[in-house]
Amino acid sequence: MQNRLTAWLLPCLMLATPIAQAEPLDELKQLKIQLQQMQQQIERLEAAVATQAAAESNRQAETVVAESVAQPAQPESNSRADANVFNPQISFILNGGYYASSRDPALFAVPGFALGDGAALADRGLSLNESELNLAANVDNSFYASTTLSLPAAGGINVEEAYVQTLSLPGGVTLKGGRFFSDIGYINHFHPHHDDFIDRSLANRVFLNTIFAGDGLQARWLAPTDTFMEFGAELLRGDRFPGGGAARRGTGSWDLFAHAGGDVGFSHSWLAGFSWLNTTSLGRSSFDNTGAVTGTFDGSSRLAIADLVWKWAPNGNPVDQHFKFQMELFGQRQGGAFNTLSYQSRQWGGYAEAVFQPVHGWNIGLRHSLVFAANRGAALVPGGVLDSAALRPNRTSIVLGYTHSEFSRFRLQVSRDKSQALTDYQLGLQYIMLIGAHGAHQY
Repeated sequence: MQNRLTAWLLPCLMLATPIAQAEPLDELKQLKIQLQQMQQQIERLEAAVATQAAAESNRQAETVVAESVAQPAQPESNSRADANVFNPQISFILNGGYYASSRDPALFAVPGFALGDGAALADRGLSLNESELNLAANVDNSFYASTTLSLPAAGGINVEEAYVQTLSLPGGVTLKGGRFFSDIGYINHFHPHHDDFIDRSLANRVFLNTIFAGDGLQARWLAPTDTFMEFGAELLRGDRFPGGGAARRGTGSWDLFAHAGGDVGFSHSWLAGFSWLNTTSLGRSSFDNTGAVTGTFDGSSRLAIADLVWKWAPNGNPVDQHFKFQMELFGQRQGGAFNTLSYQSRQWGGYAEAVFQPVHGWNIGLRHSLVFAANRGAALVPGGVLDSAALRPNRTSIVLGYTHSEFSRFRLQVSRDKSQALTDYQLGLQYIMLIGAHGAHQY
């Protein structure tokens, strides 16, 4: 700006500047005087322009500050993130299929184990399985809420999950309250449509009634470390298997869990955990596969779970190819009375599974599960529910899955069930359709 101003003023000042005529000067001296006078006038004009510009800038800054104080900035109405932050994501999971078995499902039992109502096998033939309706959203900048309603094939509506969770507590702390799937173990907190197999392992069904949930409170702490480390605790009502009766005035179950994980290079990642579940039961019922009550248990149960997951994907991108290894080990001790007779037990079990996706959309998986019970006491009657008959029940499954998109999935599963002395061969076909917006699943 200064160069342009000088170039514009120079010819004007050369014409307008008076020349002193007090005494004759030669031509060179007159030119020197003219240049000095022009330079002085240019400097005065530049100083005046700079002063005016600074004053204008200060005035504009004061106006902006005043306006921002009077009217706080509002989010843009057309921003996708801002537009959806307080609107619920609504999704519906449609689940159905076909099931066949070489033995009558009504005869299913696991010798040595008193089972909950969720451990049963599916009925033969075509069926609409349990479907889910989920609504979830940020309540505001401090809370997130989610509700999942399950729609059993027999009709009715059940509240599967309904909880609120904090978003902005300091120090890496998160609190959750309501009804929710427990974070013990690895797979328990996932909904079934997330699984790689049609059903949960034999160990999960025996020890956790397929999924362990409850009404209560949860606290989690994420450690400020490079390696992922999370610690948590839950206090639950205790009316869900392996608990029962909501003992201790409605605080009959509590648990602790810890998870750690990280990356190995660009293509590998891992997650490991340990959990401890303590439950007290008052009149906990056990069932056979027809829904008939096989006995009641009063006492305490302590269950330990160790879990490990290892994933591989080329350069961390699982879209076209990936491999996943997953395992959980269970150890449980129970003591009390079964059908009013003394009962103590030590029970173990676990599963290991591997799933490989060789090409986009297709995957194949193999899973083996094993459980074992060592029971004693007056309640141990030969041929009864708690008699293991020296068997080690196990089940092996092979699954072939096809995912057409993130909204549709199909599975074919074949299982060899050795839960009892006679082998049961099982075939399952499943389709899962997702309608609406559904959040991404955890690791």
